[in-house]
Amino acid sequence: MPIFEFQCEACSNQAELLVGRTERPACPKCGSRKMEKLMSAAAGRVSSGSALPIASSCPPPEAGPCSPHCCRLPMN
Repeated sequence: MPIFEFQCEACSNQAELLVGRTERPACPKCGSRKMEKLMSAAAGRVSSGSALPIASSCPPPEAGPCSPHCCRLPMN
């Protein structure tokens, strides 16, 4: 079963809960079943002492964007 992040609509408590996809969890603080699933941030791992691959391939900021898909272009 996956771990999801929820926020209780009754008491605003946030919790990470291990639940099945069809299961309706109860708030661990107040017991309410009015739990809203939150979007979780993606987790990643970078080995110590090395830069992220995208950062090492980009030119310095003063050089401008490195391509039409550059990581430094604003996201609209």
